[in-house]
Amino acid sequence: MNVRHLLLASAAVLAVSCSPKAQEAAQTAGKAAEAAPAQTKEVIVNMEILKDPSKAVEKAPDTFKVKFDTTKGDFTIEVHRDWAPLGADRFYNLVRNGYFTDVAFFRVISGFMVQFGIHGDPAVAAAWRGARIKDDPVKQSNTKGYISYAMAGPDTRTTQLFINYGDNVRLDDMGFSPFGKVTDGMKVVESIYSGYGEGAPSGRGPDQGRVQMEGNAYLRAQFPRMDYIKSAQLLN
Repeated sequence: MNVRHLLLASAAVLAVSCSPKAQEAAQTAGKAAEAAPAQTKEVIVNMEILKDPSKAVEKAPDTFKVKFDTTKGDFTIEVHRDWAPLGADRFYNLVRNGYFTDVAFFRVISGFMVQFGIHGDPAVAAAWRGARIKDDPVKQSNTKGYISYAMAGPDTRTTQLFINYGDNVRLDDMGFSPFGKVTDGMKVVESIYSGYGEGAPSGRGPDQGRVQMEGNAYLRAQFPRMDYIKSAQLLN
């Protein structure tokens, strides 16, 4: 497949049973909770940090798991910090601050990989576009189910990620360093809609420049079948 584009790829129901007024208030609270997006019950979206990447500096645990809730179902990624410490730390901070809430799988190529990580809010996407981290040495291989960062050359990793659909070992020598792997739900990952294929101008998929500048409004208007991450949650 076209590896070049990987190099260029660069969001309580309170029960009260006393007075009628209290019961009415409880019912109102319940309806409000039901109307809220599901991820708000589990994931806190910290917009202060999402708009200032310099504050996203927490060190990740040695190992941790992240559950992704998507429009196709759930899958889980297990991260090993010793595989790629800088990449693991960046991923940990993105997840814990709610970055992956309502984020599209904008490039999906059957047999190759699925790519995501451009935020649906253009202001947030712009904040992270220059928040680069240095490369990690490649210690694991880009085989099926392993996750790495897309990049635009040395030391240019930001927020774009891809999960390998096959054994893409040729990417190892190009500096793509996996930091985790899918441990549950790989069939969900493989079922993500791939009909748009490669991105513009080489294919029918979205133009990454427009994704950066226009966000989810552009994607939903022109690519209605695209799948999304609803939320990502730290499990441990």
